[in-house]
Amino acid sequence: MRMIQLLPTLSYGDGVGNDTLAIDRIIKELGYETKIYAENIDSRIGKGLAEKVEKMPRPDQNDRILYHLSTGTALNEKLKDLPGKKLIIYHNITPAHFFKEYSRISYDLCESGRSAISQLRETADYCWADSGYNRQELLENGYSCNIDVIPVVIPFVDYNREPDKTILKKYNDDWVNLVFVGRISPNKKQEDIIKTFFYYKNFINAKARLFLVGSYSGTERYYDRLCRYIKELKLSDVYITGHIKFQEILSYYHLADVFLCMSEHEGFCIPLLEAMHFKIPIVAYAYTGVSETLADAGLTLKEKDCKVAAEMIRMILENNDLRNAIIEQQNKRLEDFSYEKTKEKIVRCLKGFME
Repeated sequence: MRMIQLLPTLSYGDGVGNDTLAIDRIIKELGYETKIYAENIDSRIGKGLAEKVEKMPRPDQNDRILYHLSTGTALNEKLKDLPGKKLIIYHNITPAHFFKEYSRISYDLCESGRSAISQLRETADYCWADSGYNRQELLENGYSCNIDVIPVVIPFVDYNREPDKTILKKYNDDWVNLVFVGRISPNKKQEDIIKTFFYYKNFINAKARLFLVGSYSGTERYYDRLCRYIKELKLSDVYITGHIKFQEILSYYHLADVFLCMSEHEGFCIPLLEAMHFKIPIVAYAYTGVSETLADAGLTLKEKDCKVAAEMIRMILENNDLRNAIIEQQNKRLEDFSYEKTKEKIVRCLKGFME
């Protein structure tokens, strides 16, 4: 009996990639034979950890396939024809309409991926969902198998590395630094983050910066729109980093006074937990998976209002008692996502899947 992990792309450092590699380690600790296969493998992934799909031996009826569903791919169709019991791990797929104006490729991938959710409902013997929000999507798509909620494994120990000292030296002063980490993507609504910053900088505190940390590869048209919007607002001190090294990302977390999230679609939103780890108070629009990931942590908006969000930032930075209370609650919430707790859930569910 083998456990085969299968996914479109094994990336270095992203949520799905980290989750796949963590599950691989846990399976090996349990003593099972296992291997990761992907259509695309990041060159930074350790040698021997994964193989291209073309090298995957055909499974037999005794094998177990763990399939990471996160985008449109030919693997979604191929999975139906593979023998063996199948566990679909659903990481959520962004609704295609967000990309209609900006990227035909992203639109098509998301449209194809969203279609595959319902098409694979009869293929799954068992499912994991990163969040209750993702689980609900599977149920709405007609899944009748057992669906457990298991969050992605977060490698918190990696965040203890040294940040980039050049960036820290450049921006470590008495200015307020607002930060959002996440790819530049229309579903994440960076324009609403910029609008919130406009109100904060112009009407509350002129000594403020905004850092939007994330790659815009594949969404260049959306990035261009953001740049035009910044010019229209005559805003200064807005920095969009593009793709940067991990140590540089860490430096922006170290600099951050507030983490601001105005996203309109998240299946989970790992950067919220990263902000909690760095003890950064969070202001967020509590929509889709964000509300569940935060639970009662951070300051949340039930209705999107950029002026209210700016006022929340002011309250946090002018009231130390409030700030400390928010961080304390975030610390408690973060405990729910510890490696030990998540690993315990994974081990229990894997053992059941192997029976």
